[in-house]
Amino acid sequence: MQTAFDVPVDPALIDRALADSALGSMWLDLTERPDFGTPSGPVTCDLLVIGGGYTGLWSALHAARRHPDRRIVLVEAERIGWAASGRNGGFVDASLTHGYENGKARWPDEIDLLETMGRENLDAMGAELAELGLDPEWQRTGMLSVATEPHQVEWLREAAADGQGELLDLREVREDVHSPTYLAGLYSPDTCALVHPAKLALELARGCREAGVEIFEHTTAGRIVSGGAALRIHTDGPVITCRQVVLGTNVYPSLLRRNRFHTVPVYDYVLATEPLTDSQLDRIGWRRRQGIGDSANQFHYYRLSADNRIVWGGYDAVYHYGRRVDAAYEDRPQTYRRLAAHFFLTFPQLDDVRFSHRWAGAIDTNTRFCAHWGLAREGRVAYVNGFTGLGVGAARFAADVCLDLLDGDQTERTRLEMVRRKPLPFPPEPLASAGIQATRWSLDRADHHAGRRNLLLRALDSAGLGFDS
Repeated sequence: MQTAFDVPVDPALIDRALADSALGSMWLDLTERPDFGTPSGPVTCDLLVIGGGYTGLWSALHAARRHPDRRIVLVEAERIGWAASGRNGGFVDASLTHGYENGKARWPDEIDLLETMGRENLDAMGAELAELGLDPEWQRTGMLSVATEPHQVEWLREAAADGQGELLDLREVREDVHSPTYLAGLYSPDTCALVHPAKLALELARGCREAGVEIFEHTTAGRIVSGGAALRIHTDGPVITCRQVVLGTNVYPSLLRRNRFHTVPVYDYVLATEPLTDSQLDRIGWRRRQGIGDSANQFHYYRLSADNRIVWGGYDAVYHYGRRVDAAYEDRPQTYRRLAAHFFLTFPQLDDVRFSHRWAGAIDTNTRFCAHWGLAREGRVAYVNGFTGLGVGAARFAADVCLDLLDGDQTERTRLEMVRRKPLPFPPEPLASAGIQATRWSLDRADHHAGRRNLLLRALDSAGLGFDS
């Protein structure tokens, strides 16, 4: 069965559109950044945060606001926001559970509370950024989910009946955003904000510094040595001695061996256009500037940037044997060509648009598709992983959970079953690769068979396991 995205597109159009694109994140390429330097000698602090992405930055910022008398240090192996925090689409989703359906299936008794906490986190994030004078180009635009296949219309109708948004019929959704692929839409005005991802990281770093946090870049933490009252973190520079640690290393191998099998790295690919002219914008409508995602298992996500580029990503989610994270995986011509073809099928009236950037980043995913937490080294090390691509907003919540755990506080957050229980780990190779590839094939097959899930997917659903694209 053919889908809306199986229609051939003129290869010459794709060639022209990609010809001058630069390999690398548009967000990082267009952003000025300060140099945070490296430590000049041994460092002693109360809290060390490892990782200069959203999780680490929110952890450091909130720790400094909770405990202004403590010395807090953050170290990043590369540059602030260099990895996933500078490569994502900038969707700040309210969901803490990678969507309502995933959360409801896993924690039915908590889903109402989890939804409330997610909305409160999104509201508080916008308010806190404004309070601190941080400007990541925050836009509370909402989210439009679109059906591009007949069976997806019913999914959106069921979501609307569950109170997840306003159902738009074919005429209404195409009047909103002019695409011949749309059959229906679900508009949720309050569940999503958009940001400039790299600016969010750098503005959070500015907020950290203003709160007294010391930040060092190009400082790789190698191992944690415990014993006695202090922890010693060996880096590629000086040793750092501290009382507590937050690990925000995301997709990169955890410094705790116990956590390494809980996530796998999956590569996500993105294109960005040149800034659209007023004439080009008029052809597509999109006056509300909301984020958009389609409803397939292999889905696309897209949004307008502040300077009117279309950021277009998703669909392919590529796992490489051995759990490796490697820059060589970022240039994947077949995926960029597929994304470009799908762009022109969605917006055929933009056949004169060219892409300025193409890039990729590794997403950390686990078997439940949303974050999991833990403590180690007698409760002195907190960690969180597994955001599965929806971490821009959830990282703020996750940071507060880590700090609650380190403080030993029983809070509404730490009492959540989602926080108390960990997902099952992935198996070792070659089983992990075989299982992931079989699941991806099955998800693609479901997209081509009216959403019908085969025996493998149904078995994984029953076990609460799987792999999400």
